[in-house]
Amino acid sequence: MADPTLELARQLIARPSVTPDDGGCADLIASRLQALGFAIEFINRHGVTNLWARRGDAAPLFVFAGHTDVVPSGPLDKWSSPPFAPEIRDGMLYGRGAVDMKSSLAAAVTAVEAFLAAYPEYPGSLAFLLTSDEEGDATDGTVAVVEALKARGQRFDYCVIGEPTSVDRLGDMIKNGRRGSLSGVLTVNGIQCHIAYPEKGRNPIHLVAPAIAELATTEWDQGNEYFPPTTWQVSNIHGGTGATNVVPGHVEIKFNFRFSTASTPESLQLRLCAILDQHGLEYGIQWTLGARPFLTGRGPLADATTAAIKAECGIDTELSTTGGTSDGRFIADICDQLLEIGPINATSHKIDECIAVDALPKLSAIYQRILIQLLVASPNTHP
Repeated sequence: MADPTLELARQLIARPSVTPDDGGCADLIASRLQALGFAIEFINRHGVTNLWARRGDAAPLFVFAGHTDVVPSGPLDKWSSPPFAPEIRDGMLYGRGAVDMKSSLAAAVTAVEAFLAAYPEYPGSLAFLLTSDEEGDATDGTVAVVEALKARGQRFDYCVIGEPTSVDRLGDMIKNGRRGSLSGVLTVNGIQCHIAYPEKGRNPIHLVAPAIAELATTEWDQGNEYFPPTTWQVSNIHGGTGATNVVPGHVEIKFNFRFSTASTPESLQLRLCAILDQHGLEYGIQWTLGARPFLTGRGPLADATTAAIKAECGIDTELSTTGGTSDGRFIADICDQLLEIGPINATSHKIDECIAVDALPKLSAIYQRILIQLLVASPNTHP
């Protein structure tokens, strides 16, 4: 008999769902959840499909979150098999989204199905929050659902996001937080002139260079137990007219902070501006806060997850906050404890994306063990 998680993962991969197209994935999952007694609600916005499905009204509320959308396949002739025609070769399931993150969605659904078959009268509530706008701008996806739920006064006790977090073995790393992202466009003004008469102008590139050097070597914070120190990086510099005989009138510098909970966006902005001021620059900055950092420390969810991974995989997992941002940055606003737990990340977004077939039932079993621990074994430990 075929593994149910594998079968559902194959069905999901077979539905092309490049951002923001859902490809029918949410409908497929909704039909499975509706059969289990979940109330189905679509909170769609601007062509993005957002599914909110909930079963029960009591606390604690446990939510599986994730995304049905995938990145573009890239050149089709580079794939060993068509990206949306799932294929098993040498113990691996190939297809776009196999890792990021349709296998995790399948594992969450089958974990809930098995859990409800064993514990139909469990304490608490279960829910799914799925979007087709995670790989793109993420402006109409999870954030839209969170806004709607927040307006209703809804909070989550626990949330698991199925992002691919493992490194070498399933379960060897989970994410218990993510750094924040603060970007800026700095424009430093000078005076344009003929390059042969530099005394008649002020070269903004020359003026800002010492400030850039200082910003690049500044210690913004020392991080903490879970986060590395905050970093500041320049991503682009643009100045000049394109001619070789003109001193530019201004230079534009794009930069980004990846910051920990040891700093705030406000503190970073103030310190950066103070350094620019010390260098006597005439400047302006356009700021964009992409994400605030979030963190879930040791507690019921982390303990249940590490125990589940130990039981199913026989290893001790590492809690980590490395990597980029995720939709956890939106959910953390209404969630007390949140972790990201998923398959090995090695082929995510790559040609021939794939996951080990034997990882699928294990991931489902990990999710089911977490549910049992939090909703059955110790349902009164929620925040």
